[in-house]
Amino acid sequence: MLIAAILALSGLGCGGGLRVTRINSAQKKPNNVWVFFTVEEGDEPVGGLTAEKFKIYEDGELVSQFESKQKIQNPEVAAVMYTMLLVDMSGSITESGQADALVDAAQAFSERVGKQQKVGVYAFDGDAKIHSVVPFTEAQGSVKGGLDGLRKYKPKDPSTNLHGAVIEGLKELKEELDKDKRPLKFGTLVVFSDGTDRARRVSRDTMRDEIAKDEYENYEIFAVGVGAEIEKASLDEIGVDGTELVSDQAKVQEAFDKIAARIEAHMKRFYLLSYCTPSRAGEHEVEIVAERPDPKASGSLEYTFSAEGFGPPPECNPDTAPTFDLKDTSSAEDRDRKRGGAGVKASGSVEVK
Repeated sequence: MLIAAILALSGLGCGGGLRVTRINSAQKKPNNVWVFFTVEEGDEPVGGLTAEKFKIYEDGELVSQFESKQKIQNPEVAAVMYTMLLVDMSGSITESGQADALVDAAQAFSERVGKQQKVGVYAFDGDAKIHSVVPFTEAQGSVKGGLDGLRKYKPKDPSTNLHGAVIEGLKELKEELDKDKRPLKFGTLVVFSDGTDRARRVSRDTMRDEIAKDEYENYEIFAVGVGAEIEKASLDEIGVDGTELVSDQAKVQEAFDKIAARIEAHMKRFYLLSYCTPSRAGEHEVEIVAERPDPKASGSLEYTFSAEGFGPPPECNPDTAPTFDLKDTSSAEDRDRKRGGAGVKASGSVEVK
């Protein structure tokens, strides 16, 4: 459309540094419109943009902010976010005296991330199944109490079923998220291990295929590895959104802090824009332009909606919660970008010496 062309030529729009990605959208009488999206610059989230930093165009014409009553709603009215911490409690951890340092780091991580979303902690060893340590909860005290039990954890099988644990962790995370009534669900899996997969219950390719499934496209997976045994290439295949490889257990806390900071930042990239459309009938092309003033950058998204039968009464209230359909609106391009086309994203790896 004309606006997009002008913005692209002027260095704004999608070429202006920001990537604005629609996740879902909805409209409802009298004339409410909601758009749920993310704003990023490269692989970095862009948070803190207020309602006036977005311009709404319908059919190429700017919609007045006063007429549309546009505002940014709290994403939590439509989206739920859970983080699972999946920790390796195989014999190499429990018998080497690493458990206390791991538990201390896991407690700090859970307390930090748990201030903004629900956190569940699960353990794995050589067994085929993962083991619940702390169910998903917002009660900080119960997280600490449950993690303390890991200090004396005795594995049923001292081997390491790393590949199988990743698959089981994703499935369990999805099952927990599916219990929530909100339509948009986002999960984060953080995997800690000190070694390679020794159990050989599940192949590396099977794990990669599971990670790449469309049902996990709104999930992020991070990995923390410690010690000389862990293979960095294998760790990157798990931590498709970021890995931290540390040389010894003294650096585990630092690694978890970096992952927690990434999760906090990524949460800020979500926006739920609500406005009252002036359109009263027919289909319309919408363009939402995000503009960051400092440093200056912009980007946009486009989609089409129907305003058939719209118009007060009653008066449109932009504070009304959205009614998103339970359907996938992500593009194939976004899915490929997210999972690297084959379940692997090599960027984001950091080695701490």
